[in-house]
Amino acid sequence: DPAPDHFAAVLARAYAEAARSAGHAVDELAVGTVDLAFLANAQEFAAPAPPPIAAIQERIRAAEHLVLIYPLWLGTMPARLKAFLEQVARGEFMLAPAKSPNAWPQQMMTGRSARVVVTMGMPGFAYRLIFGAHSLKALEGMVLRMAGFKPVRSTVLGAVESSARRRQAMIAKVSELGRAGR
Repeated sequence: DPAPDHFAAVLARAYAEAARSAGHAVDELAVGTVDLAFLANAQEFAAPAPPPIAAIQERIRAAEHLVLIYPLWLGTMPARLKAFLEQVARGEFMLAPAKSPNAWPQQMMTGRSARVVVTMGMPGFAYRLIFGAHSLKALEGMVLRMAGFKPVRSTVLGAVESSARRRQAMIAKVSELGRAGR
């Protein structure tokens, strides 16, 4: 949702502003504003990205650090974010075929780090300890690390609706991550 008053958008602005104030170059993209289709099959995934997505791929290729901030929806990332990642990863942008049989695919995102910030209504410890944070683990390992991002760090912000004071503390935490470029 591209609405600027959503908490994920507030966190993204806080991260970006703090990163800029610390001298980091920042290129922001609100995934909710990107016109994209859902991929229907493996052939579409293998095909080169259309020009608007190819332009985003180039922005990511130029980055040293990727930050994804999103709300937990039905136990995972929003479908639109997953569709975005599929579009961006297409055409061998994140992974290329292995150079030899029985080898791992080529990681095309080496030399870059990543941070994932997930917000949710439930307490963050419940997501991690009771529910196992499976969707976050899948994103970190099967998408980001598999593509070569290293290190991949995560921040889980739970009980976001509990109080204004708690939200301010979360904003301060994300701002500190931005200042540190982490």
